[in-house]
Amino acid sequence: MLFLHKIPLITWTPKGLYCTAGDFYIDPHRAVDLAVVTHAHSDHARRGSKKYICVDSGAELLKTRLGKKIEVETYRYGETFQLGKVKVSLHSAGHILGSAQVRVELDGEVWVASGDYKRDHDPSCDPFESVACDTFITEATFGTPKFVWQKNINHGQMIHDWWINNEKKGINSILFGYSLGKAQRILAELHAYAHKPVLIHSTIHELTECYRRQDRNMAPTEIMSEKNLTGELILAPPSILTDGWTPYLGSYKTAFASGWMQNSNWNRYDRGFVMSDHADWNDLNQTIKESGARRVYVQHRDGALVRHLKKEGLEAYPIADLDIELFMPKSGENLVLI
Repeated sequence: MLFLHKIPLITWTPKGLYCTAGDFYIDPHRAVDLAVVTHAHSDHARRGSKKYICVDSGAELLKTRLGKKIEVETYRYGETFQLGKVKVSLHSAGHILGSAQVRVELDGEVWVASGDYKRDHDPSCDPFESVACDTFITEATFGTPKFVWQKNINHGQMIHDWWINNEKKGINSILFGYSLGKAQRILAELHAYAHKPVLIHSTIHELTECYRRQDRNMAPTEIMSEKNLTGELILAPPSILTDGWTPYLGSYKTAFASGWMQNSNWNRYDRGFVMSDHADWNDLNQTIKESGARRVYVQHRDGALVRHLKKEGLEAYPIADLDIELFMPKSGENLVLI
């Protein structure tokens, strides 16, 4: 790296990504004064910060997760606002409802922190937007060449066919998916197919209503109740099999919807649906190319992607190489932002 004691526009700190020139954090790990939040998943949105900034369509989800009384300032996708010395804007990440990439600009230098993102079609949220930048901070949850999603799959029809096949046998279909994002994507994919209400666990209900209030079309749902079930599609967390519901489930088959289900990696499930809310290997590389970034920092599974990008001639580093301690000026030196 060529920073030589100059402070990068965004650095990695014990509290997470930090913009010194704007004095704000992006998805901080701990409570801070100002948190720009890419989306409402619990590993990105944490309690305790004095103020949050997010996309307008994600504000209700954020309050549902963190508390109705938190202070939230919202912006539309693409709307520019000033924080300290920098211009900031939020751009669709296609991950879940209200998910965003954070664009930060200072004196013509542009950095983008991606948060989590995907490029696959998802009727439950806005599509991904490529954002040009000089430096790109990308996630890489599925950042190895073995993770490549088959495109143009009709997930709704596949899930419905599985449901119908089990229903004909008097068997319940229990589909596991994360309560925020994945569950609502499943319901949106099923909107055109569901022949009766999908039974959902209570932990999914209010989050789904947030989507509906943002005019996202969902399959009809009912909250699970303590009655004997036959031939139903049940959308729930895996804990349903251990928290007292077992007497009501009768005969059932299980499935899990996740990118981790690729290569028949179903483990203890009867069926796996490869439905990921993250970019696969090809889409990670396409996104980096479209950004035009000359420098890339990689979060999560960084090894394979960093090596690949270096072979492609880019400056590529793991996120740890943005550790703010590496760039702090020595005593008597001036702090310079780049």
